[in-house]
Amino acid sequence: MYSKHFGLREAPFSITPDTSYFFTSPHSQEALNTLLVAAKSGEGFIKITGEVGTGKTLLCRKFIATVGPEFVTAYIPNPFLEPRTLMLALADELEVTLARDVDQHQMLKSITYRLIELAHAGKQVMLLLDEAQAIPVESLEALRLLSNLETEKRKLLQIVLFGQPELNQHLQANSIRQLAQRITFHYHLGPLSRDDIEYYLAHRLRVAGYTGGRLFSRGAIGKLFRASGGIPRVVNIMANKSLMLCFGEGRQQVTRRHVGLAARDTNEVVGARAGVRWPWLAAGVSVLVAACGLTWALTK
Repeated sequence: MYSKHFGLREAPFSITPDTSYFFTSPHSQEALNTLLVAAKSGEGFIKITGEVGTGKTLLCRKFIATVGPEFVTAYIPNPFLEPRTLMLALADELEVTLARDVDQHQMLKSITYRLIELAHAGKQVMLLLDEAQAIPVESLEALRLLSNLETEKRKLLQIVLFGQPELNQHLQANSIRQLAQRITFHYHLGPLSRDDIEYYLAHRLRVAGYTGGRLFSRGAIGKLFRASGGIPRVVNIMANKSLMLCFGEGRQQVTRRHVGLAARDTNEVVGARAGVRWPWLAAGVSVLVAACGLTWALTK
């Protein structure tokens, strides 16, 4: 709605993970470097944790896009699966053809054969599991057993777990302590700093085609940092609403007031800062945005 007004090719603050918008903050770059170094090592489990909205899925997709052709990546976005279904999902990612009534032994044998085949072709296989805090303990144990497969030089399969901090508690279960001991690389994604947010906004606007001057005032950036807690997803939601409000008033720069109104309309902000939800705050500013947008359109 506001793209033309601000000279944008597209909306810059979508919450859909788009690798063209990957921002190399200190945290995200260090996490990516950790993944790349771990991938080259060819051994063990790798764990990446972070609060909701800190960019774990985007990091995962950026990693997949960054590794070279010598890697084969199998990505499972929703691993809340019992062991057999998880193995079937892995087989599907590795393009293993299985009979409909295949038993557990034959399925594991087919996956192993495919991993050996890829290793002989000089390929290194990585299984990436998003939302890993949801994996049942039994399925984690199945993954551990699968990770035992190896040549004399390296593992046939590396496993990367992306999850919320609850994953750490999940891995403390006594029944899977052997898996926790095999995590050779780990990194925790933290929030953006105030300076990070300034560069983050400028980066996303530039990727979206913006070529003008400062679009978010310094006061707006400070307010955005305080209200969002530095969580990228919340920053995106609030920045998008702030641009809508700015557009609705026919202005060319987002102010602290715009961000404040956007913050009041964003449940995630209240939840992140106070640990509670205030449903009655929702919708008020959304209606204002729609009204302002309509008024602005009619005056053009």
